[in-house]
Amino acid sequence: MNSTRTRGVTAALALAAAAAVSLSLTGCTSIQQMLQNESTGTFADAAAVAADWDKSAPWLPADATDISVHESTKGDPATLLAASDAELDLSQCAEVDRQSAPTFAIEGAPNVYKIDTVYACGDWAVVPTDDGWYGWTPNHPDEKAASPAE
Repeated sequence: MNSTRTRGVTAALALAAAAAVSLSLTGCTSIQQMLQNESTGTFADAAAVAADWDKSAPWLPADATDISVHESTKGDPATLLAASDAELDLSQCAEVDRQSAPTFAIEGAPNVYKIDTVYACGDWAVVPTDDGWYGWTPNHPDEKAASPAE
């Protein structure tokens, strides 16, 4: 190979590498959505979740803030982490043995494999955190069957 051709190939490879790095840094979320059918998002409070999220979490306390979600772009599954001082509404949730676990993890969420019980809240399993609640859907059919929210 002559040196002019080698420089051209090297320059093309460098340009392709730079483009790949740039795309991975700027388009990480869209690539994640496109390739893995996943998305993440945040909401300021429970009202924003109710208004702007295409899923629902009826168990989410009204005082919830600093809400993070990680979900499939094709329906379930989803996880949700929220700060809240409120208790769960026991007309919607019942404490049961944990039989499910989240598909997606959210940074700051508890390790559910160290937890023996969950609150079954309809399609959601919910556990307490240090400053709120962590939930995932779908839960196990037996958890769902034990929930008063049907």
